[in-house]
Amino acid sequence: MTRTDASLRRFLHGLPGVDQVGADKRAAGLGTRSIKTTAKEFALDLAIRMVDLTTLEGQDTPGKVRALASKAMRPDPADPTCPATAAVCVYPDMVPVAKETLGDSGVHVAAVATAFPSGRAALDIKLADTRDAVEAGADEIDMVIDRGAFLSGRYLQVFDEIVAVREACVRADGSSAHLKVIFETGELQTYDNVRRASWLAMMAGGHFIKTSTGKVQPAATLPVTLVMLEAVRDFREQTGHMVGVKPAGGIRTAKDAIKYLVMVNEVAGPDWLDPDWFRFGASTLLNDLLMQRTKMRTGRYSGPDYFTLD
Repeated sequence: MTRTDASLRRFLHGLPGVDQVGADKRAAGLGTRSIKTTAKEFALDLAIRMVDLTTLEGQDTPGKVRALASKAMRPDPADPTCPATAAVCVYPDMVPVAKETLGDSGVHVAAVATAFPSGRAALDIKLADTRDAVEAGADEIDMVIDRGAFLSGRYLQVFDEIVAVREACVRADGSSAHLKVIFETGELQTYDNVRRASWLAMMAGGHFIKTSTGKVQPAATLPVTLVMLEAVRDFREQTGHMVGVKPAGGIRTAKDAIKYLVMVNEVAGPDWLDPDWFRFGASTLLNDLLMQRTKMRTGRYSGPDYFTLD
């Protein structure tokens, strides 16, 4: 989609403003909903299937990535009915390790790229980072926008970078890795900026919009995710195209995950209740989901060390 700086500015600043008090109140209200029995069992399994099991530390080793990939395929080795997670998310240099371990399991490999987590690098470096990850076998790329450019109103620069990174996701055979665009909402300051960033990323061709890197607080919150879900809903109404949403960072309990699933259903609609359209970026959430799942099956809680610690 061809855009000029002036047209982007007019469009983004012409979006309806977000009622902060109203968004906070609605998110809080949706967060009080509860679900029981078979609906809760379904929600727990769905949440597991939506997890991007993540390790993004300087101390990551091939052994840690192999262990994480094995857990993604069989989250609960004692229960073969437990579903696999959606993906394993790693730094680009760990993509070959994750890819080899996951094989044809169906669990995707996601790689962070574009000078994660700061996004502060020259475009050619960001594109080389992306191409290296894609060529190594990444199924998905999680890029970060240049928040400094966005906050100073250089929308076209951000738009063009997203377009260029999406083009870098295309492989030689014509297939493409899916692109998730990370906003780092904790640095965007206002809900209006979150809405503008959402529309900017969607118009530039992002397959998913993602809240956070997990390195900045606050990370994912219910009100911010509400604003993003409203954006993808409205974008589909206007264009016919669905875009996914991924809250990441700070979602640690099954109770929290279910709050997000309720919000997805109520705000965007049931079409988004699918790992193809909604993900959780998490490293600690999975164990609590597994503990709650075991409680539903057996009537008792397992100890926190019953499942592997990541």
